[in-house]
Amino acid sequence: MTYFVWILPALLVIAAIASGRLGVLAASAIGLTSALVVALAAAPHSFQLSDAAVSLARGVWIGWIIVPYIVGGLLFWQIATGTGNSGMPSSTLVPNARAGRRLLFMACFLVGPFAESATGFGVGIIGTMALIRRLQIKPIQLLVFSLLSQTMILWGAMGSGAIIAAALARTSPTALALHASTLVVAFNIAWLVLYWRMADRAGFALGHRERLNEALWLGASLALVIAATAVLGPETAMLAAYGPVIALRYLMDERPDWWTLDQMFRRMLPFGLLIAWLGATRLVAPLEGFLLQAGRLQPFAGAPAWAPLFHAGTWLLIAAVLTGLLRGRARAFPVELRTAWTTGRLAILSIFTFSAMAEVLSGSGIATGLAQGLFQTFGRAAVVVMPLVSAVYGVLANSSNGPNGLFMAAQASLATEAGLNLAAAVALQHVAAFSLNIVSPVRMSIACSLAGTPHHERDAYRAMLPFALAAVALLLVAAVLVASGWV
Repeated sequence: MTYFVWILPALLVIAAIASGRLGVLAASAIGLTSALVVALAAAPHSFQLSDAAVSLARGVWIGWIIVPYIVGGLLFWQIATGTGNSGMPSSTLVPNARAGRRLLFMACFLVGPFAESATGFGVGIIGTMALIRRLQIKPIQLLVFSLLSQTMILWGAMGSGAIIAAALARTSPTALALHASTLVVAFNIAWLVLYWRMADRAGFALGHRERLNEALWLGASLALVIAATAVLGPETAMLAAYGPVIALRYLMDERPDWWTLDQMFRRMLPFGLLIAWLGATRLVAPLEGFLLQAGRLQPFAGAPAWAPLFHAGTWLLIAAVLTGLLRGRARAFPVELRTAWTTGRLAILSIFTFSAMAEVLSGSGIATGLAQGLFQTFGRAAVVVMPLVSAVYGVLANSSNGPNGLFMAAQASLATEAGLNLAAAVALQHVAAFSLNIVSPVRMSIACSLAGTPHHERDAYRAMLPFALAAVALLLVAAVLVASGWV
């Protein structure tokens, strides 16, 4: 009975979202309230109001660290692109099937993930769809190809998900992202094979040579982003790795004349300058040291520190302001700020509530108690159960923050209790949390609306089912390997 009481906050959140009557923010508020009640009444050790206040403050602090990424990323994307699309110039006609196939690949696996990494919230869907509309494919195909922009969610929204997960797991964001990237590579390999089948059916079948070309491009891109993560951290890795790759691919595929190249250069210059500066802040040791210490705050041990001049979100905001001023768009700032807030407010507020809920469950000892109970009941198999529950909840929440907030501390405690590889178990939990976001109701709704098929969600789910099944299968294999102690 005690374990049921401890897990009740998580069950209430899942039930609230699954009912379809409450949004993620309302569900997270229910979860936080119930977590406080349960912690104060039935925690495994003494947990008083003063302890609850500290846990809430820690949660708010962790949430605050993420806010500049979200607001800055959205604002910079809006100001820099001007039209809210991918920011990549394109002609109005696709000359032949080969050009169409190459545009399709670039939109799905390069431009879309790049846009998603800058902002999150499904913006990559918009970038992908803006490019492949030129191919005049069926609406359901347009929808499915656009959802492929969500394949690199580990690095989405300036790596904010990995940062939150690392804070909850008490580990380094870079270490977490590097461990999780192994599974992300496996997902992308499976999804690439499914993409080949869809591209052939859409009328862009070009044989094994083109498939090999795409596999090499994707493999090289994944290798670059993982290397960039190791050097720069997860916040800027996607931008630093994929920006140059997209530019190179564009030059090779489009072979633009000087006028078109000049227009493309002007539009992409803000991205290039921002990437170069963020890279310098991570690679130039004296600059990095100065920025890390200037105004640094770390009020809670084990929680992320905030160094305002080192924080990528700060420079996103500065880049947005400078770009707007240089382009004569200063008067648009109030409107753009309202748009950024409108787009990101639910995510921002739910991050605060989920982070606070996670800290309450962790600080009260409930997360550790649940992990011990699961281990006593299921043994090492509990490491398999937790990620599967997280994957289902991630679909409902449309974010990795919710399931990580609920289960990350418990997964870390469980791995420690079972004597398993802690880094692998934590990475498995994080990947599980976003593994099925590609078919989340929110993203599906965005894609259906943009594709002009707002009442065809069922068809969309049917088309995306192979992608979801592939993710679940890989997740199960990884969970078994971790639970068996093989990794």
